[in-house]
Amino acid sequence: MSALLQLSSAVIVLGLGYTAMMFLLSRRVRRPAAPAEPAPFFVFLMACLDEEKVLGASLERLRGLPGDLAVLVVDDASSDTTADIVRAAAAEDDRIWLLQRTLPDARRGKGAALNAGLAHLTGSGLLAGRDPSQVVVCVLDADGRLDVDALGEVAPYFADPGTGAVQIGVRMYNRHSGLLARMQDMEFVVYTDVFQNGRRHLGSVGLGGNGQFMRLSALAELGQDPWSDCLTEDLDLGVRMLAAGWRNRFCHTTAVHQQAVLSPKRLVRQRSRWFQGHLQAGKLLPLVIRRAPATAAPDLVYHLMSPWFLLLTSLLPMAFVASGLALAAASLQAGHSVISPAMFALWYGLSFGVALVYGYVYWRRDRELGLLRSLLLGHAFVLYGYQWFAAGWWAVGRTISGRQSWLKTART
Repeated sequence: MSALLQLSSAVIVLGLGYTAMMFLLSRRVRRPAAPAEPAPFFVFLMACLDEEKVLGASLERLRGLPGDLAVLVVDDASSDTTADIVRAAAAEDDRIWLLQRTLPDARRGKGAALNAGLAHLTGSGLLAGRDPSQVVVCVLDADGRLDVDALGEVAPYFADPGTGAVQIGVRMYNRHSGLLARMQDMEFVVYTDVFQNGRRHLGSVGLGGNGQFMRLSALAELGQDPWSDCLTEDLDLGVRMLAAGWRNRFCHTTAVHQQAVLSPKRLVRQRSRWFQGHLQAGKLLPLVIRRAPATAAPDLVYHLMSPWFLLLTSLLPMAFVASGLALAAASLQAGHSVISPAMFALWYGLSFGVALVYGYVYWRRDRELGLLRSLLLGHAFVLYGYQWFAAGWWAVGRTISGRQSWLKTART
């Protein structure tokens, strides 16, 4: 058990060091992007399966955005009124397009639906006369709510012809619904403000499933089906985009807001899908080592290996319990506590040291909470992170048993 404690502690120290490095990089001053002239044409690509609860409002918000845009909804053989909602919106606005897929070709995962949508865009004449380098495809979930200024904030990044993709921040629009929703909002704020901001300086910015903007000509370079069947097709796409020589950028000044999961069971189910997708993305390691930029490769390798580090870290609580019981027994035998202040400080640093950083970062983004409350939420966030252990081992079980179905998150 002592060896397990030492190994797990070493992994945690590695993670703390990585977090500290990213935090310092993320604090560096950001240079504003140059204006884009002319502004690109934005096409929102929405893969939908039974999204009647949120789709109508999402389409209405997109129609109200300023800029040159269109929306293609890929209905992946929904059993509800998803297609009818799109048809009604299209009758009022010719910028709304519908691609309706049917079984047995449909329901083969989000990546397959997005590939079908892209093929429809390029092969149907909807983009006739447009330069692919001036068309930007934005993948947006059906519950996604873009900030009104999103297109104006993203467009300047595409003035650089080397920019293949831009990822924006992600927030939870129902973060006031309880502690679980607040933790998810904090999770995305920390990830984008610390890690994505830090990766800007390393050239290893990743793409997320919501609010990812990609140049059409860059997608075309990745082949007929740029999205893979990986359960985290966004992670896979972002890595291959970098390996192909394009730059991924992160725009910190705007965000897309999505629905937080309010059930612990649904949360673990969702994260198990993400975790399994990260395990699948491990096959990209040889590509990263061979073709990723030198500054980005080490971070990408660490990111692709992180699921295995997390599984190893999941063994630490057992080691801590065993060590705690041993210290308690030693204290009883000695007749006084054998736990020194230095030992307590070490335990606190390993367990909750990052809580102070996470709380501070969240406070900078959400001042309404106050610094003290944000720091307390940072400690709760550390405990919240333990759900990844359950999700991780669930994903391992699914992988071993050969189950790779898309565990779609239900809307409320």
